Amino acid sequence: MKKIIALMLCLLACSWIFAGGASEDDGVYVFAADATWPPFEFIDENGNLTGFEVELVPMIGEHVGVEMRVENIAWDTIFAGLANGQYDGVASGVTVTEERKQTMDFSMPIASQGQVVVVMTGSDIQSAYDLTGKSVGVQIGTTGDFALDDYDVDRRQYDDIGLAIQDMINGNLDACVCDSIIASDFVLANENYAGMLRVAGEPFTDEEIAIAVKKGNTELLDLVNQGLQAMMDDGSFDALKAKWNIL
Repeated sequence: MKKIIALMLCLLACSWIFAGGASEDDGVYVFAADATWPPFEFIDENGNLTGFEVELVPMIGEHVGVEMRVENIAWDTIFAGLANGQYDGVASGVTVTEERKQTMDFSMPIASQGQVVVVMTGSDIQSAYDLTGKSVGVQIGTTGDFALDDYDVDRRQYDDIGLAIQDMINGNLDACVCDSIIASDFVLANENYAGMLRVAGEPFTDEEIAIAVKKGNTELLDLVNQGLQAMMDDGSFDALKAKWNIL
């Protein structure tokens, strides 16, 4: 019986340790990213996690003398995992909002963007104002999803925006709404959709993108901001943005 109790106590202690975040175990800060948002983070043709933030996070760590890495985590659980301490931060094209500021802290901005409407080339939709009564695809739980709260549309939610785009191409949607940077990747850079898609009008929101950390984790937040500032000062930040066509 004593052995069983001892084993249970050991397992309990181990589970508490691992719940505390990877940085407490091996000195590495782990940031979650949903790898469905090119060019920020995605899986390439060789099955590797890559993208702007996937490269940015380790570079931030290098500039402040600590190790930082990115892991692929599904968007619908990404903020719950941050709150529960499963990882130390979220670097996944996160839009800074007043609501999110209540539960997490943000770094200095790393990009600016807005929500845009993506349609088929022959569509008569010219802006977000033309979406009334239309079927519109979004990635669930994203800023694009929330942005449609003020529009009278048939909103259809998908696990990732690529699925919504494909469903529109298949004739099941009138439009999709997503971040302008993400849209440019599908419309301008994706050879599979060459000539098929266009962005309808200008962005209808104005947003800042930043890296999120658990509320109150000022130590990590300071490291991230110090690293970002150092990259901005030595030009490596702008060079990385240029590499991934982030304007």
